[in-house]
Amino acid sequence: MRIAISSESALDLTKEQIEQYKISVIPFTVILGSESYQDGVDIDCNGVYKYVKDTKQLPRTSAINQFQYEEYFRNLLKENDVVIHIGFSGGLSSSFHICELAAQEVKNVYTVDSQSLSSGTGLLLIYARELADEGKQPEEIVQLVKNRVKAVQASFVIQNVEYLYKGGRCSKIAFLGANLFHICPQIIVKDGKMEPGKKYRGKQFNVINQYVDDTLEQFNHPDLKHVFITDSGLSNDEELIHKTVKEKLEKRGFKNIHFSKAGCTIASHCGPDCFGILYINDK
Repeated sequence: MRIAISSESALDLTKEQIEQYKISVIPFTVILGSESYQDGVDIDCNGVYKYVKDTKQLPRTSAINQFQYEEYFRNLLKENDVVIHIGFSGGLSSSFHICELAAQEVKNVYTVDSQSLSSGTGLLLIYARELADEGKQPEEIVQLVKNRVKAVQASFVIQNVEYLYKGGRCSKIAFLGANLFHICPQIIVKDGKMEPGKKYRGKQFNVINQYVDDTLEQFNHPDLKHVFITDSGLSNDEELIHKTVKEKLEKRGFKNIHFSKAGCTIASHCGPDCFGILYINDK
């Protein structure tokens, strides 16, 4: 049976990772002023950052409409028997609800709310592909993926809260305090929504090191098969940070350590200097 594993562009996997795990992607739309772009097709996060720097305005992101989902699913079914679509968190976007409506109009499409974002969704997609490659049937794959949704450890630490403030996700007092005292907040994705975690202070290298140590200690039952190091572009010491974190994860026993960059959809809300490690915590 030919099974298409699918998601939106906010999965934040590289083109090489998407090809390796045979994942189909439908892009979100990113709106810069009067111009619209397809996330990951027409523009990357550097284009978003340049727009914000030049205009002092945040981009807008647009949910995929039902017709677009239906057309996308029908195209996938021309070469596949079944589509399993693991979508961007329904608690953060209307896109998953729209996706479900589209799936009701097209036969042989299964939908799963990842209750996550970025490479947190990517982890579930890789798991689904591995199950499909083992020859499991679609219903079993869907159930096994749903069983792991709440075990996805998706968290980030943010060096620059400007985008959160401009997007209304951070109060002015918190914004001024973060800048004045060099506070770097941790954001944890839980039950499909974002909530604040710990607060860190100091230089980016030290903050990220402490965040990684704390995360591995707090979420201490990882499935060691896959882990993602995902960031939205780091201003300082990127190579050293990646090397240091990779060594920590290797020491912890992770076998496949993946690097990825945030796409435009995620970058539009978090801005640059956002860093996270993501894995499934259900060993």
